Amino acid sequence: MKLRFGAVAAPLFVELGIGIAVGMLGTRFAAHISDAAGGAFALTNHLFGLLFMVFRLVGAGIGVVVSQNLGAKQFAEADRVARAALAAGTWMGGSMAVVALLFATPLLQLLNAPPDVLALAVPLLQALSLALLLDAWNACMASVMRAHLRTRETLWVMLVMHAVHVSLAWPLMHGAPWLKFISDWPGMGLPGFAVALVISRLVGLILHWLLWQRRLNLAPSWSDFWRVRWTQMKHILHIGLPGAAENLSWELAFMVSVAAVGIMGTHALATQAYVLQFNMWILISGAAIGMAVETVVGHLVGARHLREAHVLVKRAQTIGFAVTTVVAVMMAWQGSSLLGWFTSDPLILEEGRRLFWWSILLETGRTFNLIVISALRATGDSRYPFYAGAGSMAVVLAGGSWLLGVHWGWGLTGVWIAYAADEWIRGLMMWHRWVSRGWIPHARATHARMRHQASAAAVPSVRT
Repeated sequence: MKLRFGAVAAPLFVELGIGIAVGMLGTRFAAHISDAAGGAFALTNHLFGLLFMVFRLVGAGIGVVVSQNLGAKQFAEADRVARAALAAGTWMGGSMAVVALLFATPLLQLLNAPPDVLALAVPLLQALSLALLLDAWNACMASVMRAHLRTRETLWVMLVMHAVHVSLAWPLMHGAPWLKFISDWPGMGLPGFAVALVISRLVGLILHWLLWQRRLNLAPSWSDFWRVRWTQMKHILHIGLPGAAENLSWELAFMVSVAAVGIMGTHALATQAYVLQFNMWILISGAAIGMAVETVVGHLVGARHLREAHVLVKRAQTIGFAVTTVVAVMMAWQGSSLLGWFTSDPLILEEGRRLFWWSILLETGRTFNLIVISALRATGDSRYPFYAGAGSMAVVLAGGSWLLGVHWGWGLTGVWIAYAADEWIRGLMMWHRWVSRGWIPHARATHARMRHQASAAAVPSVRT
């Protein structure tokens, strides 16, 4: 599986890199308006991510269950799971879209958004509401494509989506002289970024639809987008519920830390926003490897190749840790210069430079969580990451951010120390779980379920 793993990981690395680059462009487009707009953009993105966590109730399980079925050569069941995922995306993505549209102001107020930031963030979040539904559909369809090892196709979809988004974002935000018929139009400001995002996601949905038909021989009907298939959903939720709980716990704890930073003022929010944008480039290797590990380990578990899965994860973690360390040190070395891409404020530049050095500790710890949690989930051991890490996220991440950053007055440095401590505590617990083979009983339980599933099938499934 070495060649296949590399073939899966490489497009994911590029895909994530392009996504991060687009996010940075968005932050720069926002910062071009003002530092308050940059802070509003970052705060809204955090809240957007939190709302999208509801979709993770199923999103975390789709790729795993499809991969396991493909590995076991149960192709018809894999297709049924894919169809079930679409309806889940509709109901969960749609509900969060309504929440974002109707409750933008109180949600942002919970994060202690300063008045100047709040005034900019509310219309942005409302404009992003439709994107929540479209992102849910695209995420469902992309997960199924990756489970089929079609990562190159998903990469091309992402390239097209981001190209459309970037080409439209600046003129919609700031206006454009080449729009002769509205040459005096000043642009929409931050909501223009959201409008461009919605258009790009519509394009992505069309492309994913076509790829399902032509590459997977899957032609979803309109009923697939609303009719819930509970037989398949229970397997998705078995993986997805604990995965979503773990992700939601982290997002909530992180939001607490963001609220703590909000108390520190607009400068602190902007500094955190800018440094986090560059931190995305540090974690990209761990994230890409983690996504590839989840897909390949899912196939290996379905095929009952547990020893190969064990070796693969250990090797992947070693590579991820080494690459992350090198990139984090390089980022820290050039921290001030990098931040100059967003701002010239000397206070932001100085504080941001310190955060970059703390990011070395933060991001190396995060690699364990990005890679090993993905591997555990792929084996069916999805509950342990939540149970083991919930206490750390609540006490160390959330509580530590307030204690060190606000109560003890360490500012952003205190918040970053809490981030790093939480990642290392949880990461080492995950690593111990894997190397001690605590996941083996869950993998065997997955085998038993799939044997029962195969025996219950009336006719063996064969893909042409």
